[in-house]
Amino acid sequence: VQLQASGGGLVQAEGSLRLSCVVSGSIFSLNTMGWYRQAPGKQRELVAAMTRSGSTNYGDSVKGRFTISRDNAKNTFYLQMNNLKTDDTGVYYCNGDRGPPWGWTRGQGTLVTVSS
Repeated sequence: VQLQASGGGLVQAEGSLRLSCVVSGSIFSLNTMGWYRQAPGKQRELVAAMTRSGSTNYGDSVKGRFTISRDNAKNTFYLQMNNLKTDDTGVYYCNGDRGPPWGWTRGQGTLVTVSS
């Protein structure tokens, strides 16, 4: 399976963006799907994740502002980002876990830049 992220760009603080991650093959092959980000000079961090059953988990810094969702028919999951802050700047990667023996697959990142 391959994952392809898109939707990044330049946005002003307090603005919104929606990222998309298209899953080649079936989205149902993923036990868990999620978004991670990496900012310059910082460690990679979890942004949001969703299990196959629909349970969600968010990083503390984005709770209440970001929402992960999916469209099974389109084999795509999303990250809606509202009230963006300059600290949200970074490369966002979508990831999917198919369980053993495949484990996690990471898609190409998409750059999000939030200007003040």
